[in-house]
Amino acid sequence: MKGLLLRLSTLDADAAAAVRVIAHFEALLGSGALDAASLVRSTAGLAECAAGWQPVDGDPVRCGPDGRALDGRPGPVSGEADLGPSGRVWLERPCAPGPLDDLVLEWMAIAARVLGGGTRSAEPPHVADPALVELVLSGREAVADRARALRLLGLVPELPLWVVAVAGGASVDAGVEAVTLFGRSRQVGTVRVARLGPVGAALVQQREPGRAPAEALREVLQERGRESGGARAPVRGTRVGIGGRAEPLAARESWLQARAALRFAVAGSAAEAVVDHGELGPVALLAEIPAERLRAQPDVHALDLLAGREEDGAPGIAALAAFCRTGSLRQAAAELHLHHSSVAARLARVEEGTGWQLRDPQDRFRAQLALYAWRLANANAATATTTD
Repeated sequence: MKGLLLRLSTLDADAAAAVRVIAHFEALLGSGALDAASLVRSTAGLAECAAGWQPVDGDPVRCGPDGRALDGRPGPVSGEADLGPSGRVWLERPCAPGPLDDLVLEWMAIAARVLGGGTRSAEPPHVADPALVELVLSGREAVADRARALRLLGLVPELPLWVVAVAGGASVDAGVEAVTLFGRSRQVGTVRVARLGPVGAALVQQREPGRAPAEALREVLQERGRESGGARAPVRGTRVGIGGRAEPLAARESWLQARAALRFAVAGSAAEAVVDHGELGPVALLAEIPAERLRAQPDVHALDLLAGREEDGAPGIAALAAFCRTGSLRQAAAELHLHHSSVAARLARVEEGTGWQLRDPQDRFRAQLALYAWRLANANAATATTTD
């Protein structure tokens, strides 16, 4: 049946098939009897191709789709994931990767990291009933109903939580992406995820002090950036907004903050793709201004014109954002993987188009505010609205 799942997914690689892949690995992680051989054997059966794991300090483990151990060198590797100190995992196909191979590899890597790092300090994230999550995030339902929904989700009504909103690119299911991000993040605590419209919503509750979600998720995106390119590193367009820590019965406030923070997020670097509402400070008030008013502001209009330039619009915006964030030409160049002279040339064209002098702290602050406003004005309407 596992192999049948992936055969069917070649016809329709939809979110339901992806959720079943995640459920398969969730069950493995929750079994309490997972080892390297069972992980590789189970993955090979799920993917219907040979799979392998090469630990840094041990012999490789390989299995065929029939569950038998394989010896010798790997065959044609169609996709792999670098585990850092835990080695690497891979799938072997003589043809192109399957439609769900990326997701299978991602979760095989999550499980391998758990095994390579010893005892897991948190349960894996779970796909939750969207109706229960919506009830928790509602501002209209009775307190008793929200408390019951929290308990059904395995959350504690008396323990504060964060709400996180996740959006992906056009071909990325936001709910699946949210589960995968948290699975890879090794976030300590309980995580429940559901897709609400175009956005993945995650409820994160820590029973013991641990890393805040923003730190953990930025680390995940940084790890992805360091991984090798090719079939395993598609442009996902992932963006994350994180609300403030709130009492569970007042989770709607954190949800609204997460949705507002999501509008500030920009796919790309981890620093800009993950936005914590609490880190925005007074800048968060910009989200309350209607998009039409923001667009009409002269500085925002100037950025609109700059972004519309065919050759240097997007590079100019990227250079401006990196320079405003770092305050250093060389640091901005390092972040963009460019020579500092190239970044300087792009910033010169930005200054020409806007009239700003970016070495002047006041103009740089003005440019940063204009960038925030420009992003809000152009945020996707579907992710800008809130769920009642």
